[in-house]
Amino acid sequence: MCGRYTITVSIEELMLRYLTNDASILHYAPRYNAAPMQHIPAVIHTGTGNRIGELRWGLVPSWAQDDKIGSKMINARGESLLEKASFKKLVAARRCLIPADGYYDWKQLDGRKQPMRIGMSDGSIFSMAALYDIWMDPKGQKLATCTIITTTPNTLMAEIHDRMPVILRPEDESDWLGRDNHDVQNLLKLLKPYESAKMRAYPVAPAVGNVKNDYPELLKEAAN
Repeated sequence: MCGRYTITVSIEELMLRYLTNDASILHYAPRYNAAPMQHIPAVIHTGTGNRIGELRWGLVPSWAQDDKIGSKMINARGESLLEKASFKKLVAARRCLIPADGYYDWKQLDGRKQPMRIGMSDGSIFSMAALYDIWMDPKGQKLATCTIITTTPNTLMAEIHDRMPVILRPEDESDWLGRDNHDVQNLLKLLKPYESAKMRAYPVAPAVGNVKNDYPELLKEAAN
């Protein structure tokens, strides 16, 4: 499961990382504890280039009766995407990236849960594979939402949790985003555990457990 994450860089750094000048976030700010049901930065391909915008985290399928279902659909298991009505059509047509520089998970340790922050060893931005959809309420207002895809853990994550977000290799990002790429079987092959040797994990303070907390001190390494 991926239920909290961080993206602490500037919008300029995001635009440079995803090779775009097309950013539609009006009030961008670094996030130190992004949580479900919040609006988060996301990258899609428009057909001519990448665009950075916002999606609400928690997928609401276009056919849903209301948007309450979103809180139950923050993650999608990569192995069963084609078996779920909410996801199977999105794999071919509505894929996106969620930029991050870390994510949180909780490790069972001596009878308690120790929050851990996981990311790249060099602290760089990485891309979590995601799906999005657009739902319209009875008044005609559109809501764009997303779900982060998960997979089995690599050796680093296996000591923390039995799932991890799908982190795409940089060289695979364009294939995932490509609007003209409808090869579902090859797309599914990208949904695999990231190389653990390029990642690190460290303990952080329990304050990350409260979604109201969103400040730089959350990133500091804590004693176990």
